[in-house]
Amino acid sequence: MPPVPGSFVPLPGDPPFEEWNPTEESVRPVRGRHKLAKQRGGSMARSGAVLGVGMIAAVGAGGMATAQEKPSASISMPDVAAAADKAKDLPGVKLLSGGSEETVAGQPLTQAALTESDTQAGRTDAGEALRSRILEQAQQQQSQAEASARNAAIDKAAGAAKAKAAKAQNKAEAAERQKAEEARLAKLAKSFKLPVSGYQLTSGFGESGGLWSNGHTGTDFAASSGTPIKAVGSGTIKEAGWAGSYGYRTILQLNDGTELWFAHQSSMNVSAGQKVRTGETIGRVGSTGNVTGAHLHMEVHPGGGGPAIDPLAWLRGKGLTP
Repeated sequence: MPPVPGSFVPLPGDPPFEEWNPTEESVRPVRGRHKLAKQRGGSMARSGAVLGVGMIAAVGAGGMATAQEKPSASISMPDVAAAADKAKDLPGVKLLSGGSEETVAGQPLTQAALTESDTQAGRTDAGEALRSRILEQAQQQQSQAEASARNAAIDKAAGAAKAKAAKAQNKAEAAERQKAEEARLAKLAKSFKLPVSGYQLTSGFGESGGLWSNGHTGTDFAASSGTPIKAVGSGTIKEAGWAGSYGYRTILQLNDGTELWFAHQSSMNVSAGQKVRTGETIGRVGSTGNVTGAHLHMEVHPGGGGPAIDPLAWLRGKGLTP
């Protein structure tokens, strides 16, 4: 017959149940501080105590029934030896064996932050070792920053020195080029000569005025009438004669094909086809043609009679100073 919920069920091995009848001898009053105060309504207290005992018994019976209904679960215990072997592979772990301390992975857990260099340096405290490494790292960073600043300063100084050297070299090269050009012009000037002496420059190239419909096409050298006109360079007389508003005009073609026109002459000393040399007299200053006074009108036409260019610039290019 199954037990009635709320009743007491003896467990296997318990002594036989005997009925207990409390007497004055078996129940002794509690003395001292733990003496219970008298409760009013004794019947209610007794009924409450009975009810509490019944509830405890019911809960106990229900728990036992639940435990009896559930299947037993198997519990596996870890292999302590294997776990110990694996623990030895972890850094900073110590195992206790027979009262002695065994160091795992070369150092105890309290020294896990220590490195081989710390040990060689005599540092045994992990916190001090970490502090030392932080200070060393900060010092290294400071050293790197100072090295970078020094390198930047060196590069800047090197760049300034390089720029200065390049400037000096450019200046030296420019001076050398100028010297070479002066030498070339000096040598070239021996092959050319100004057309007249004792002159004064008046009308320049490109000037406008009533005497020139499209602007002045040459340069005027004002000089006394009859002043000798020299061949500026060596060449061949291409033309010599009257030329309308130019008056008496001589055209000298140089060896490079450039034509030099000499106008308003009072007289001519050469004829077409004649070879002349630099400095040879080819005519004299006059005032023939469309003029207002005695002067030499000179034009320069590169390329065998091309458009006129500034005679003064051309003369400077030959090493002459008008």
